[in-house]
Amino acid sequence: MTYFTNTLPTRLQQLLDKDQHQLLCGGLKGIEKESLRLGKNGLIAQTPHPIALGSALTHPCITTDYSEALIELITPAFSDITDALSYLRNIHEVVYDCLDDEILLGASMPCGIDGDLSIPIATYGNSNMGRMKHVYRHGLWHRYGRTMQAIAGIHFNYSVPELLWPTLHKIEGRTESIDEFRASAYFGLTRNFQRIGWLILYLFGASPAICKNFFKSRPELMVQFEEFDAGTLYHPFATSLRMSDIGYKSKNQANLKIDYNSLNGYVESLTQAISTPYPEYEMLGVNVNGEYQQLNANILQIENEFYSTMRPKQIINSGEKPTLALKKRGVRYVEMRSLDLDIFNPIGIDVDKARFIEALLLTCLLNESPKNTDIDQKINNSNQLAVANQGRKPGLTLFKGDENILLRTWAMEILNSMQTVCEILDNANLDKPYTRALETQKAVVNNPDLTPSAKILSQMTEAKVPYTRFALTKSQEHAALFKAATLDESIRKEFSELAIKSIAKQQEIERTPQMPFEQFLANYFTQT
Repeated sequence: MTYFTNTLPTRLQQLLDKDQHQLLCGGLKGIEKESLRLGKNGLIAQTPHPIALGSALTHPCITTDYSEALIELITPAFSDITDALSYLRNIHEVVYDCLDDEILLGASMPCGIDGDLSIPIATYGNSNMGRMKHVYRHGLWHRYGRTMQAIAGIHFNYSVPELLWPTLHKIEGRTESIDEFRASAYFGLTRNFQRIGWLILYLFGASPAICKNFFKSRPELMVQFEEFDAGTLYHPFATSLRMSDIGYKSKNQANLKIDYNSLNGYVESLTQAISTPYPEYEMLGVNVNGEYQQLNANILQIENEFYSTMRPKQIINSGEKPTLALKKRGVRYVEMRSLDLDIFNPIGIDVDKARFIEALLLTCLLNESPKNTDIDQKINNSNQLAVANQGRKPGLTLFKGDENILLRTWAMEILNSMQTVCEILDNANLDKPYTRALETQKAVVNNPDLTPSAKILSQMTEAKVPYTRFALTKSQEHAALFKAATLDESIRKEFSELAIKSIAKQQEIERTPQMPFEQFLANYFTQT
């Protein structure tokens, strides 16, 4: 097994030797950010998705995730991450212009919920596609509960610069097509991230504590935690409880063996899970007394139900299965899904963090990435859970292949291996923003008290407040900032037009004659 070292990986050395290393710069970055809407009483909003923001079914930038109250903000992809973050800030200002007395929760773990039924499932209108999205979420409720689905996070989308592929293909003397080579390289990136993705939880995890109400629908899970105060549970050294097994905990998913060793293997293993019946879900039924309880009774209803820290993705056409898009057109980008909301930042992510992530993903691409075995996947999962639950524990060790290694030692090895990539991405910028971002995280590795998770617990302790009060106070500060901002008229006009167009598009879809829903689902799942 090869792990990241100070020795330059062969792929990077070849680019340097050919003076082609600048092709690593300018990859496309986009952000997807989920946030729970809360009413002025601090409870999850029961109001529908604001109509002034447009249609959640068809709007390209503002939609909903699981719940009608779980808004999702999506930026286009930009080569400069500062443009993506600026766009994300603009969307926040637009949203707050329409929220009245509501606010967006700035934390990943939900507050203000009172059991499953307090969480309204998102609706998307009367079309077959809108109904499918709602029924899918209805199925998630029956399978996992609604509370778990109210957890929020940030997805970081990254596309390797397109000009890099033909150069790498030629330098490495590859005989497969560039499309096949690209897919293979993206899956190599993904496997490497699965090996070292625990680092994201340590550095950026911001969910070390949970409101006790989170467990109202699953009280049996409370026993594994310590009590911070009368309203809060926690682990003293936790980093990201969002990424622990209290969230997407499922016996059937735990036994899934999704193949990340090739595009074909990934598509085939996901397709099998979507088409294999699961007895427990068969007992729930699908169409019960004329009401759909879930899309089907299989291990997974659709691809998105499988939770993973990173997804290889392709842009899909309307109504197209994600696996079919991958099979037909290969991998276009990767979606990193393990990032908590940064409660100390109004938009949930800052530019240094984003630059660090870009450099880390490129480092994953450039390093050798052996195929995974079942044992490797178990080790990766074990490391992730260990860091999620106790990542700041002094002397914590992880499994690196068949040896134990101190988290701090391994983390510093990874960061040192990123040095050359950061220097290349700085691209002669005298401010050296990528190198500076790397140095910031080296300090965090050497001092766990600098992690967001440690800062959260420290401030809760100092102020003597429960998690809910801490999260609400920070969220109200963010809300005041956005409400005080003057929304640029050009931005207001742009998003007003997007909202109007999205509503018109949904209405057009719904005016189109709809086939019976049962037939629509059959067609969707049998498309080739």
